Amino acid sequence: MQIALGGCLKAPPIPYGLTDDTGGHIAYVLAATRALEARSDIERVEVVTRRFDRPDLGMNYAQRHERLGPKSAILRIDDGSADYLSKEALEARLDAFTEAFLRHLDALPRKPDAIHAHFADAAHVALAARERFGIPVLYTPHSLGLDKAQAMASASSASSAAASGMERRIAAETRAITGACATVVSSREEAERQVCAYPGADPARVHCISPGATLPAAPDRAAARALIAPWLKDADKPMILAVARPVEKKNLAGLVEAYANAPGLRERANLVILAGLRGPTRQGSDEQRRVIAGIEAALRHHKLEGRVALPPEHDAATLTGLYALAAEGHGVFANPALTEPFGLTILEAAASGLPVVATCRGGPSDIVARIGHGLLAEPTDPQVFGAALSRLLTEADLHTRCRAAAQGHDEAYSWDGWAARVAQLMARLARPCPLAAPSRILASDIDNTLTGDSAALPEFARWRAGGHALFAVATGRSITEARRILAEWEIDEPDAFITSVGSEIYRRDAQGRFGFDASWAREIESDWHREAIRATLDSPSIRPQPPIEQRPWKLSYFGDARQAMRIRNRLDMAGLAARVIASHGRLIDVLPVRAGKGAAIAHLAKAYGLTLEHCVAAGDSGNDECMLRAAGRAIVVGNADADLARLPQRPGLYRSRESHAAGLLDGLAWAGLHERAEAPAWRMAAE
Repeated sequence: MQIALGGCLKAPPIPYGLTDDTGGHIAYVLAATRALEARSDIERVEVVTRRFDRPDLGMNYAQRHERLGPKSAILRIDDGSADYLSKEALEARLDAFTEAFLRHLDALPRKPDAIHAHFADAAHVALAARERFGIPVLYTPHSLGLDKAQAMASASSASSAAASGMERRIAAETRAITGACATVVSSREEAERQVCAYPGADPARVHCISPGATLPAAPDRAAARALIAPWLKDADKPMILAVARPVEKKNLAGLVEAYANAPGLRERANLVILAGLRGPTRQGSDEQRRVIAGIEAALRHHKLEGRVALPPEHDAATLTGLYALAAEGHGVFANPALTEPFGLTILEAAASGLPVVATCRGGPSDIVARIGHGLLAEPTDPQVFGAALSRLLTEADLHTRCRAAAQGHDEAYSWDGWAARVAQLMARLARPCPLAAPSRILASDIDNTLTGDSAALPEFARWRAGGHALFAVATGRSITEARRILAEWEIDEPDAFITSVGSEIYRRDAQGRFGFDASWAREIESDWHREAIRATLDSPSIRPQPPIEQRPWKLSYFGDARQAMRIRNRLDMAGLAARVIASHGRLIDVLPVRAGKGAAIAHLAKAYGLTLEHCVAAGDSGNDECMLRAAGRAIVVGNADADLARLPQRPGLYRSRESHAAGLLDGLAWAGLHERAEAPAWRMAAE
């Protein structure tokens, strides 16, 4: 069951922009529903929303039931008020809606196996159902008040009422994040920066599961041409296309400034802005009217008549047609938002083969980095944003590369992949599996140890199913990224995560649910002076990795073993204790002196009444060295970096000639924990 209360939610086509709250989250909910109902393990999907009776908005919203697909439908709950309510006004009706919803659930002969709540108001309803009926709850925030408040902090015109409303919103989001069984977001940036900024957020319960594109209809190019032609002097020029609701955080007026002030840009390309639906019967909110007035004022000020199209109406086929026309005309898609939690329009552009220039703030950073179909730019600097637009329009080779990259978007982002991971997550939440007391622990690196040889992974899965040991991954990645890589390689979640080069541990509780191991954090942080270390290493000669790679107990830099030695010397001279680890010839991590994969494995073993002698470690690079030295049994896979050549030979160390997961399995056989169906040819020859 999915719950989404705001906006005008109905079966497609959706009148996006009809109200302030009829936005991208509805596309997400409907696409998620289609993807879930296509799965054989999903019997039914029900979308719950609020019933209202406003004929001027449409007749569908007064219907209690509306069919979506063969196994899906919309259910509208009556909360006693027939009027349409904005997201802010919904707050006053939330308790009434919750009681009506609980009565509905109480009457059902079979309760839903899981509830997926969209936005904090829906999470309030879902958590009440969890408290009464024990139904697991997933929460997707779509946008977060803390991040919006920070992005809009420079706006000094915020009223005390608006500030009070934002405080209530942030409090509601905090309750949703801390109360839900899992928070599902679309980008790493949301997972690691935005959600985890809330007090009480546990990264173990935050899942980055990226959706796919949501192009709503087949393209109608003729309608698209007819829509913009009256606005433009030369409609055959390349198109800069922007699609966003007319709200301040989308920064559409800033896009006009970038377009107007970039040298030669207005002569080279047209600007087309689809800013919601604003027909004569749709007045919009005060914010919408203010934003549109600001755009129109900027157009007059810069004398852009005939160069910019700002049509007030469009339908789904016309929208898709504009994407197609922009791509075929060697145009660019622009997303200049001050902050963008994810950016479904960036995926829509990719699905259309359209290169992008997108805000560097939020989810687009993830999307563009993974697909490679455009450029990122600072949205608050019109000169920088305009220069990026000009570059993509004028550099033919770059435009061609970006178009080619867009064609592979579905390898990284697909609704089928989203549905597979969410279904697995729901199954784990609905039927948590308590962990039996282990007698052994296998701790393995992920990249190039577990991954790299998909042919060996089915055998590894069978080994895991045999229950031979507690399985932990020990990785330099965050838990968010570790989960993503494991999912890409179709490796089931482990029993424990040792992440960020051994500075964080996440493990299952007695009910089988993951949680952050706070006792490990307390153990390593006593001598950790993060800010002093960061300040000491703040030097032009020491290049930090991107901000998202920095963790509470890990500072990360680029460099080789020599640079790592210089960092050690600098910290020693400053009297700052830390562990400095170099790996892969290009990465350096600075950790608390008590941290590291080896110490983390020892802590994990102690939690289960075991010692390092009960542990088997497997790895391939320098950041695995300490656990390979510490564990009772250690496996170095055949594709290991030269860093591990310095490991001293000992009875408990095994160097496999096989690579990746095959080398891991070979090592498990050596350790007596696995019987391989067929021994490697090199081993049989040696024997």
